[in-house]
Amino acid sequence: MFDRSRFAGRSLVAATLAAALVTVGLAVPTPAVAAVSRAELALRWAPIHYQDVDATGSHALGGRSDYITRVDFDGDLNGRNNWDRTGAAGVSLAAAGYYSVVETSTHWYITYLFFHPRDWTDHPFFETEHENDGEGVLFAIERDGSTYGVLRSAVTVAHTSFYSYTPAGSTWSGGRENVDGTLQFQSSPHDSFSHPVTAQEAQGHGLKAYPQYTINGDGIVYYPSTVAETPSNGDDRDVRYQLIDVFASGGLWAQRANASLFANLGTFAGDDTDNCGAGTWDCSTNSANAPWGWDDGDDVPGRGEIATDPAKLSVEYFTVPGSPSRAYTYNPYASEAAALKAAARTAPPVVD
Repeated sequence: MFDRSRFAGRSLVAATLAAALVTVGLAVPTPAVAAVSRAELALRWAPIHYQDVDATGSHALGGRSDYITRVDFDGDLNGRNNWDRTGAAGVSLAAAGYYSVVETSTHWYITYLFFHPRDWTDHPFFETEHENDGEGVLFAIERDGSTYGVLRSAVTVAHTSFYSYTPAGSTWSGGRENVDGTLQFQSSPHDSFSHPVTAQEAQGHGLKAYPQYTINGDGIVYYPSTVAETPSNGDDRDVRYQLIDVFASGGLWAQRANASLFANLGTFAGDDTDNCGAGTWDCSTNSANAPWGWDDGDDVPGRGEIATDPAKLSVEYFTVPGSPSRAYTYNPYASEAAALKAAARTAPPVVD
């Protein structure tokens, strides 16, 4: 038989004990927030990505030259054959995006890279093209105690210029650099999250926050995922892209000294063979960059620091309340920080 008096007595004791803990300043234990993996964090904040597509001209390959894909889409890590291989029969241009996560005690910083095998043009006057193209975005996420934190800012890479953004309601504001716009968010049909939205122009693939760039006519809407889909055509509005860790074993960072893939500090190797430059002003060589080669020569942060020292860039670009930590608790780039800084002094200027 259920003894209600005993149950009531135990409940009273528990309530009294909880009250006593609060009275003496001890918090009643609450379930801890499960630690999120870096891959999960990158997937949560990865952008929904609008890619404008131009199908005109022979270098467009019917729009395929504007597809985002893997650096080794053709099955090798040779950057000097990518222009030609983009149009080869049987080659997959399955969608991919690269990411790297570095951490401080106060923030996560996630850099995303979108790679195209061609930076191209169909204009014959005063415009150049080149083999390979790498542009992207940095997101700063405040560690506020929630599972995924809260996104405070974005800095995008459009050729040799950076553009800064804050989402509505952000506590961050302009610093040495003006805020160039408001970062928009959009729900994904493939998960339960609202993602930031970025966009790239056709041909040259400069990247800004949507809708400062957007789709004009044909275009592809890419959604972050763990699978890689290939667009059905140049006007496919639902394509999932696979996220790839820059720091993965054998990944981009591990290949940084591979002379077949990189010509110098963070710069993809590319030449002017095949028909690159045909019918245009020129085809420049070794012109695309990985994140540790990105640079806006007009600002204070050095070459590559958007990825390798994002805490520095953030406090330069923005006014950040509180005391954001500058000490990294996880940053694989840091092992090469001195070498990268020394090499940047003699590296050719970023062209893109």
